[in-house]
Amino acid sequence: MIIVLRSGTTPQDVEAVTERLKQLGFGVHISQGVERTIIGAIGDERTVNLEEKIGVLPCVEKVIPILAPYKLTSREFRPTETIVSVGSVEIGPGRCTVMAGPCAVESEKQVRETAIRVKEAGAHIFRGGAFKPRTSPYSFQGLGEEGLRLLVKVREETGMPIVTEALGIEELPLVAEYADMVQVGARNMQNFRLLEAVGKLRKPILLKRGMMSTVEELLMSAEYILSQGNYQVVLCERGIRTFEPSTRNTLDLSCIPLVKKQSHLPIVVDPSHGTGRADLVEPMSLAALASGADGLLIEVHPNPVEALSDGPQSLNPGQFAVLMRLLRDMAHLVGRVM
Repeated sequence: MIIVLRSGTTPQDVEAVTERLKQLGFGVHISQGVERTIIGAIGDERTVNLEEKIGVLPCVEKVIPILAPYKLTSREFRPTETIVSVGSVEIGPGRCTVMAGPCAVESEKQVRETAIRVKEAGAHIFRGGAFKPRTSPYSFQGLGEEGLRLLVKVREETGMPIVTEALGIEELPLVAEYADMVQVGARNMQNFRLLEAVGKLRKPILLKRGMMSTVEELLMSAEYILSQGNYQVVLCERGIRTFEPSTRNTLDLSCIPLVKKQSHLPIVVDPSHGTGRADLVEPMSLAALASGADGLLIEVHPNPVEALSDGPQSLNPGQFAVLMRLLRDMAHLVGRVM
């Protein structure tokens, strides 16, 4: 349920409503707007009539049920769009934030060269995998903590915040120690213990859509994170598995405006995994921005032919620079800044 407080409500009023809800057995989440304060009451609404118990308080304007199964993630709970800050970089409305870098951190030379080139082209956040979930146990699994140290060197040299994936609860404290933003990958979208754990972090989270997950399931996974108190969540569309064999996945750009209608969280698009083909990254990036995406996650490698992971879908630095110029033109047309 949503409790909308009257304009001019005092902090003491908010505290009184909060304490009353806790006494009734509800979890409380507060959203401060410009004119109104909204309190989300999370719990079993069948056992308590909040209209009778809370709606009668003088500071309460109205009590509204949230119809969506995801409560805190919904537009009903927070009508205004959330802006997520990653270091000094913001992801959200009016922006096109680009996260770029190699699928996997392979060596200091490789990661440094990539970082310098994508920074020169205008990327805002550097991405790179230190721990890699691979379909085959014989594929390159990443450099682990050494990869995280190399990412930190990149941040120190370029000033770009870094985002990298945590595969499970075991690696999470280590990844959180080094990274500015923690990624929950597609294969872990419904790893609920991991979602609860990242929800307890006070650090931005990049949540990727599972390869066979619906939009509602994506938003419910985000709900796990928000329910633990972490509202700094960025959703990521990275393609879903369909019967089409021509591309690695089918990039579902229709989910961008759909998510925008249903949730206040920002959403970015990963056209690299979404297509699995470097030649399709440029048109799908432009289409994603036109569809309302708040940013892009793009794989870049100095020499994609020699990449230890996802070479066929990686741009080289020259191709990335061309893409960034096109994105700036598109951003101007759709009223976004880069």
